[in-house]
Amino acid sequence: MPLLHLPLWRRLLSAALLSLGLAACASNGARLAGQPPHHREGGFQNNYVEFEPKGLTALARWQFSAWREGLPRPPATPTPLLVPDLGLIQSNAKAGAQMQPAITWIGHATVLAQLAGLNVLTDPMFSDRASPLPFVGPQRKYKPGLWFHELPHIHLVLISHNHYDHLDDASVRQLAAQPGGSPLFVVPLGLKAWLADRGITNAVELDWWQSHRLGAVEIVLTPVQHWSGRGLTDRLRTLWGGYALFSPQLHLFFGGDTGYSKDFQDIRERFAERQTPALGGGFDIALLPIGGYEPRWFMKTQHINPDEAVRVHRDLGAKASLGIHWGTFALTDESLDEPPRALAAARKAQGLADAAFFTLALGETRRLPARRPIVPRSAQR
Repeated sequence: MPLLHLPLWRRLLSAALLSLGLAACASNGARLAGQPPHHREGGFQNNYVEFEPKGLTALARWQFSAWREGLPRPPATPTPLLVPDLGLIQSNAKAGAQMQPAITWIGHATVLAQLAGLNVLTDPMFSDRASPLPFVGPQRKYKPGLWFHELPHIHLVLISHNHYDHLDDASVRQLAAQPGGSPLFVVPLGLKAWLADRGITNAVELDWWQSHRLGAVEIVLTPVQHWSGRGLTDRLRTLWGGYALFSPQLHLFFGGDTGYSKDFQDIRERFAERQTPALGGGFDIALLPIGGYEPRWFMKTQHINPDEAVRVHRDLGAKASLGIHWGTFALTDESLDEPPRALAAARKAQGLADAAFFTLALGETRRLPARRPIVPRSAQR
């Protein structure tokens, strides 16, 4: 076997390990009387598409086709990497209520968001592999944009679901042990117990549309179209979701992992009364996945592609979006550097300005304008 193909065969093994839950024989579960429709016997389901496992046969078909076609092809350009502006990040962290809203892309779905006096981390993933095993599985291609010792004190961690590239055991343990005390972990239903098994007790779990407040920030778990599972027997046993964060300075949406669905129109409608033009409009920034989408026959119901990401941006009514979930791990068949190019084509095709949906270099910080509700002229007199 040519040496060039060795990584692909290792990916076949790692994909099988990571997808064992897909072959589990548990059913989708019957609906429970008196419970929301997404609550099922033994677990959860999506709102608009019933998640159905494709199984190991489909997984092998995908991996063999990728090996035969030499996918993913090597990237033509490296993922951009900047020396982080630690002075800005740390001074902002000390500013309290005067904090300038800002986001820093650390890699994959991990973003440091600074708003309303809080340092917020999404789906922290700092490990070398997204895998249950240390020697096989998707391996990080680029170092994190910030290392643990470069982070400000983290107040809040948002976990979207329990897949290995979004919920990393070593990363959450290290965050819980940060000097000054553990951050608050906000997680979907079922994951508080997982954290407790690791000695992490400063946690709140939410169902879709439930909320929790930390300081000046309200945190709401929203529906997205995905699934959960880390092993043989836990498929769909814990919930998944996105997050809407509301503060006087910034409204932020974090999409986690998702397929395209009507859920995003529902989110916009749900929050319409608090996002009227007079109150400052829609989400100031949305963190939306743009990678992990090929082949479409396998990924479509669980991962949006860049064209669908632009549609999600529009469905949410977001003022701006940051593309995440790309350039870090080679999880699927598109090249590591393809998502930004596909995003540029999608913006052009849908008539969206470049600045409205952008990407950042690893370690790059983008300052965001503080939210300013429109004051009626009668109140200005």
